[in-house]
Amino acid sequence: MDAIVLAGGYATRMWPITRNRPKMLLPVGDTTVIDKTLAQLDDNDDVEDVYISTNERFAADFENYVDEQGYEKPVLSVEDTSDEDEKFGVVGALAQLIDREGLDDDLLIIAGDNMVGFDIEDFVGFFEDKESPVLAAYDVGDRERAKSYGLVELDGDEVVNFQEKPDEPNTTLASIACYAFPADVLPKFDTYLANDENPDEPGWFLQWLQDRQSVYAFTFDDVWFDIGEAAAYLDAVDWKLGGEPKIAEGATVENSDLNGSTHVMDGATVKNATLTDTLVFPDAHVEDAELTDTVFDEKATVEGIDLTESLIGSYSVVSDE
Repeated sequence: MDAIVLAGGYATRMWPITRNRPKMLLPVGDTTVIDKTLAQLDDNDDVEDVYISTNERFAADFENYVDEQGYEKPVLSVEDTSDEDEKFGVVGALAQLIDREGLDDDLLIIAGDNMVGFDIEDFVGFFEDKESPVLAAYDVGDRERAKSYGLVELDGDEVVNFQEKPDEPNTTLASIACYAFPADVLPKFDTYLANDENPDEPGWFLQWLQDRQSVYAFTFDDVWFDIGEAAAYLDAVDWKLGGEPKIAEGATVENSDLNGSTHVMDGATVKNATLTDTLVFPDAHVEDAELTDTVFDEKATVEGIDLTESLIGSYSVVSDE
């Protein structure tokens, strides 16, 4: 089978830290958001070709990263967009990629901004047993939270109903952006779009497909992080670091308290500060400050000021002067 890793978004809700970098390459401990997915696909013998579906704006970032990490399978498939307003929708971009690359094998699709605890090999095995379209589903455990997701109702492990971000959820089982399709389903992307169906989210395509053939759900109990906002990103880092601070060997920390999953990265300087669940990116400078739940980008400076739940862009200067 082939695999597509969705990495074409612009993550505007996380600007400024994602204004000039794809959120899939944000650091999570010693890795990045996308690393576990790429590593598992690279090692999976069932997966032949891996396409990173991205845009013109971030293509060079991914190309350089794949080369630096030494991944063998991933190649870029670049959509003709460089701005959020030009996007085709995820389903539209998938249909174009399938046509552009001439894909005609079974297909695995996974979002590059999702971090999941299960092994992709197990998901592929479930798909091979079913010989039918499959999605991954996670119980978010809270009906209020469930309102933000596409939800699935099951009979055993077969999907019998969908709800897309409902005001009154019937279930808390969310469909996450991980899918597998038999080869004979691929032409149906064009059929779906030709009927003026919603081009934005794959969940709408799965709902349309479920009216025409059986769709199954691979449910899992391990972790799932959908990195759409800063809070989810910090949650993923907290899971990775286990609630303990991490200081890079090349960082400088003097007369400071580091609490929770705070990460001070290479070349960064922290002096006379208190940091809690905060990320200080490479070559940033923090002095005489208290930061909580804050992401502080490369070569930025903060002095003499306290911040909570803030995103500070690269090269920014935040000071009490």
